[in-house]
Amino acid sequence: MRGLRAGVAALLVLAGCGGGDEPRAAADYGEALFRDARLSPSEYNPFSCATCHVTTPAAPAGRIDSGHTLYNVAARPSWWGGNETRLLDAVNFCYVNFMRGVTKLGADEPRSRALYEYLSRISPDAQAPALPFTVVKDIQDVPRGDATRGEAVYRAACQGCHGATHTGEGRLTNQASVLPEVTRDYDEAFPGIPHAQVVIEKVRHGPFFGVGGNMPLYGTEALSDADLGALLTYLGL
Repeated sequence: MRGLRAGVAALLVLAGCGGGDEPRAAADYGEALFRDARLSPSEYNPFSCATCHVTTPAAPAGRIDSGHTLYNVAARPSWWGGNETRLLDAVNFCYVNFMRGVTKLGADEPRSRALYEYLSRISPDAQAPALPFTVVKDIQDVPRGDATRGEAVYRAACQGCHGATHTGEGRLTNQASVLPEVTRDYDEAFPGIPHAQVVIEKVRHGPFFGVGGNMPLYGTEALSDADLGALLTYLGL
């Protein structure tokens, strides 16, 4: 995808820019796309890239994201725990699976070029290490923890999308379930499976393995089993 630096002139019309500094103009357009849920054409997509990723070297206190920071992302040799070796493929994994994009972004699309210019701008180093992303293969119950810690985890990791517990006030979209009340529906949707196990499955595997929805998954680097156990306690599970 580094080759996308060529041909950015096509972006200037879309960005409403013109003149000499084409990469800068493209990067500005890419930043706007990064922060806009309308990057995806789906009317049901509430997510922008910025929903799950910060662009600073580390996340601010009180924020737990499913995705790593994108600072230096263009300088990494691989993404998604080594499963993607092209940056565009890593972007498309999110775009299709979580943002409800119907088809993948093409390498020659103006949006792809603009996003690359922006991600390059927030990647100041020539090389940066790949970041681990450990997916829990087999879902198991986790020891419960302290409810006070669980409340802090909820506010940092869950509230931005799901809103306040019991009411959903402030949630990102009406499609986001209200916690923990949604578990009342699990007996019908997932008969015979403990409610806590369904929540663990959703956290660890996202929309995959028949759970549904489009919630991004949390690897163990983002959310430890200890934090997950505390969260379950706070939710009364």
